[in-house]
Amino acid sequence: MTDVQLDDWVSRLADEVIADADKRGIKVVCASGISPSGPIHLGNLREVMTPHLVADEIRRRGIECEHIISWDDYDRFRKVPKGIAGVDDSWAEHIGKAITSVPAPPGSRADSWAAHFREQCERSLAELGITYRSISQTEQYTSGAYTDQILFAMSQRSEIDKVLDQYRTLAANSTAQVDKKLDAEQAAAAAEAAEGSGAASEDDGGSGSEYYPYKPYCTVCDKDFTRVSGYDQTTAELRYECEACGHTETVDLHTFHRGKLVWKVDWPMRWAYEKVVFEPSGVDHQSPGSSYAVGLELAPIFGWQRPIGPMYAFVGIKGMAKMSSSKGGVPVAEDALQIMEPALLRWLYARRKPNQAFDVAFDAEIQRMYDEWDALQRKVSEGKGQAGDVASYTRASSTAAGELPSTPYPVAYRTLASIVDITTGDEAQTLRIVGQLDPENPPASLESLRPRLTCVQTWVATRMADEDKTVVRAEPDAAAMAALSDDQRESLRILLDGNGTELGAIEDDWSLDGLTHQVYGVPKVMQGESPDFRPDRKKEPELAAALGAAQREFFKLLYNLLIGKDTGPRLPTLLLAIGPEKLRALLG
Repeated sequence: MTDVQLDDWVSRLADEVIADADKRGIKVVCASGISPSGPIHLGNLREVMTPHLVADEIRRRGIECEHIISWDDYDRFRKVPKGIAGVDDSWAEHIGKAITSVPAPPGSRADSWAAHFREQCERSLAELGITYRSISQTEQYTSGAYTDQILFAMSQRSEIDKVLDQYRTLAANSTAQVDKKLDAEQAAAAAEAAEGSGAASEDDGGSGSEYYPYKPYCTVCDKDFTRVSGYDQTTAELRYECEACGHTETVDLHTFHRGKLVWKVDWPMRWAYEKVVFEPSGVDHQSPGSSYAVGLELAPIFGWQRPIGPMYAFVGIKGMAKMSSSKGGVPVAEDALQIMEPALLRWLYARRKPNQAFDVAFDAEIQRMYDEWDALQRKVSEGKGQAGDVASYTRASSTAAGELPSTPYPVAYRTLASIVDITTGDEAQTLRIVGQLDPENPPASLESLRPRLTCVQTWVATRMADEDKTVVRAEPDAAAMAALSDDQRESLRILLDGNGTELGAIEDDWSLDGLTHQVYGVPKVMQGESPDFRPDRKKEPELAAALGAAQREFFKLLYNLLIGKDTGPRLPTLLLAIGPEKLRALLG
């Protein structure tokens, strides 16, 4: 935490939210809505992170604030995911049931389909330092908590229908225009993104000439393939027919708790019920005729105003094959937290405004992300960070409750990745090499490198491309050594034994800095320059270009003789891992 006044998009939204709550005379309630109908992927996580960051800023100011997460676990099971479809056809029997009434995915120990994905998400939320109050919509509806709201919505169904009717044509036209601009693949992805929200694919309750904003689950087959055929306003008796099993029933909505309001009515009802002041939504909810747009006019019917709610953009994934959330293969927060520390993942969401898209890297790009994060940490710790830098770092590394766990002895992610790769995860070797990075301040144990080291080990084992992995030769490449030119032999001799003046034997300074000086110095010495020579690229462009070419050729030679490739991990790190004795055996 920090005493510095944070200044960023989070602070500005917090100002707006506090002012709105003061105007209404209520405490601040920030809301997230998540459907555990499938993997709650890193795009869905923005639905939680955005209100969390705003709520946390409000708490930092000492103002009472509650963050609620509504689990839309009373949504219907829409289709069998690809991973199960075709393997076990019996799952199709569950389509139309509430996802809390569907068994958990194969291999899961959870109580239901919804519980499996909710529990997976909640483990990650705890690791990310997110505190909230959970609300199960299954529990709310089946307990009768919303009975008065349902009866009220049914009494206002004509007014609700008038509002919805204004948007039905608009929504259809908007979808048609969007479809013209999207190719087939994009259109399918957009549809799946909307369906993954747990709401957008649900109809608005229309059932012919008479409109009813309520949808029962059949008491016989548990499915929502039902059609309301009549409603008595005086007695609250509702008649429905099930198109799946043929069951017909008349129920009293005072005591019948096996159904729910359709989404476009359910959402504004819950805003009023929970007195929500802030709730963002994804791009799929903010198009013309969408649930968020319609909610502007439906919320006042329930005595509320639509909350402040910025639109948040998509989150992309780098380094994984294209996957669909409805197929169950999209990466979730739990996947990300296996290869990156919680603070880094929080930072990716905190540093971008909600309407700015960004990517989460699972490939080698994660090393660049970590370089940026480490540079930010240094800048802030040295008091050189701008206001936005300080804000994003503070929000990533702490919450109002305190600091998040961090790595006591942070080593660059890319350096650790090289070490873990080269040593094939040998922990004794890893500790030895890391200790040589800074001989005057070595780590006491590997535990001081965690959790970052654990993340790196997982990344190397599961995400590092096979072609990028390093295998040091067991024996010298005799053919390659025999074919060396005189200049190449001399460059290897200088690398190992020095030139008698500026460069000594390679063992003389066996550290990351020493090896860096040696490796980069050899091509300079070969060109008649000092190992510390640095040409002026503007005044001596030809000399600089020639030296650069010489260095690249020398590095390529070393890589081929040591690992049989033209490129590899940074040479100083590679040499540290190989050790002086084996290095001489391979190059001598």
